[in-house]
Amino acid sequence: MINQVTLVGRLTKDPELRYTADGKAVSNVTIAVNRPFRNQAGEYDADFVQCTLWRKTAENTVQYCRRGSMIGITGRIQTRRYENQEGKQVYVTEVVAEMVQFVGPRKLDVPKQAYESIGL
Repeated sequence: MINQVTLVGRLTKDPELRYTADGKAVSNVTIAVNRPFRNQAGEYDADFVQCTLWRKTAENTVQYCRRGSMIGITGRIQTRRYENQEGKQVYVTEVVAEMVQFVGPRKLDVPKQAYESIGL
């Protein structure tokens, strides 16, 4: 079976870093990915894809990226479900990042290594 996705888009807000109970760094981000065609109004639509970044990938993305930063993500699609407060099943589909690349222009204070591929 193959479960691989590659996306390039812009962060919709500043990424935030959290830690799990066992100390693993995690960041949940949403990237806006433009569709390659125009709608009936002649404009480009975008899809907003939720992504989960773990460990050093999460830490570096939070440190070096902001809202509007263009990033490339390679990962896998994962679906999970949980029961909300009303007792209804909620399904979530997201991309779990295996690698993130910073695509936009480099800032002077950012080390070169940060713009290279950052894997788990």
